[in-house]
Amino acid sequence: MSDCTRRDFIKGASAAAVLAATGARPTLALPRPVAGGPVVISSGNGLPATEKAMALLGEGADPLDAAIAGVNIVEDDPEDMSVGYGGLPNEHGVVQLDSCVMHGPTGKAGSVASLENIKNPSQVARLVMQRTDHVILVGPGALAFARAHGFEEMNLLTDKSRKAWLRWKENLSPSDDWISPEESGIDGERSTGTINCCALDRNGALGGVTTTSGLAFKIPGRVGDSPIIGAGLYVDNEVGAAGATGRGEAVILNCGSFAIVELMRNGRSPQEACLEILKRIADKNHDKRLQKPDGKPNFQVTFYALSRTGEFGSACLWKGRKFAVHDGKENRLLESAWLYEEK
Repeated sequence: MSDCTRRDFIKGASAAAVLAATGARPTLALPRPVAGGPVVISSGNGLPATEKAMALLGEGADPLDAAIAGVNIVEDDPEDMSVGYGGLPNEHGVVQLDSCVMHGPTGKAGSVASLENIKNPSQVARLVMQRTDHVILVGPGALAFARAHGFEEMNLLTDKSRKAWLRWKENLSPSDDWISPEESGIDGERSTGTINCCALDRNGALGGVTTTSGLAFKIPGRVGDSPIIGAGLYVDNEVGAAGATGRGEAVILNCGSFAIVELMRNGRSPQEACLEILKRIADKNHDKRLQKPDGKPNFQVTFYALSRTGEFGSACLWKGRKFAVHDGKENRLLESAWLYEEK
C-alpha cells in the first residue's frame, strides 16, 4: 500500500470512527477541491456576506478585508436581530456587540466585547489588531477607541428589537407589573444568532471574522465566544480556519474553533473536525439544566470550517442548520451535518 493510499485509508477510518461513535451522519457529500481558493464560508445568514467577499477576492482584496466587508452587510441589516444594528439587547434594553477578527498571513488578531453604540464592531476589532499592541478591548474602553478612530455613535435599538425586548420583560413573571398586550406578534424566544465568515484567496491566504449582538436579554457585560480568539474564531494560515455560532459558553469551555483547526492539522476534514468537537461538547455537558431528559444537550452549536486546500464543512449539534458557501462559481446554502436528530 502506497503512503498516499495508507494516509487516505487511515483518514477514512478515523472519520468512520467519529460518525459511528456519535451516531451522526453527514447530510450531503461535500465537494473536495484539489487545492486552493478562492472559497468563502459563512453561517446560514451569510449568503450576502459570501457573495460580497467573493467579489472582493476576485478584485485581489485581502481575505480578512473581504470577510469583514461581507459581514458588514449583515451588521447593517436591521432585520437580522442577532448582529449589529437592530441586534437584540441585554436585559436592560441596551445593545452590546462583540466581534473578533484573525488574519492568517500575519497570525494577528483583534477583538471587541460589550461595545455599545457602534454598529460595525468587526471594523473596530480590525483596528484593534492593526493599531494597538492588544488583542481585546471591552466596554467603555472599546467605545473610546472606536470614537478616537472616527466611528459615529448611534442608537442600535430598532423599534423591532425594542418590542422584542419589551415582550420578554412582560413575560418574565405573571405577578409583576409589566402587562403584555394580547396581540403583540413578537416572538419571546432568546436568540443566540451570530455571523461567522472565513475566506481563502487564490494564494492560500486566510482571514476570518465573527460578529454578534450575543445572547438576547443577557446580563449586561456578558461575553460569549464570538470575541474570543480560539473559541468563536481561529485562523492558522498553515492549516485552515474555523468559527462558531450558538451557545457561546459551550464553545468557550471547549476552545471550539482552535480545537477544530488542530484536528484539521492532524488530518481530519473540516466536517469531521466539526463533528468531533460537537461530540466533545455533548460529552462534557454535565449540567442537568442544560440537558434534555435523555442527557443530550438542550441547546444548539454550529461550527464552520475551511481548510487551506479549499475544503469546507459545517456541523451542528441538532439537525436543521444551514451554512453559506461560495466556491468562486456558485453562492449557495448547504445543510450542515449534525450530531443528533430530533425524534
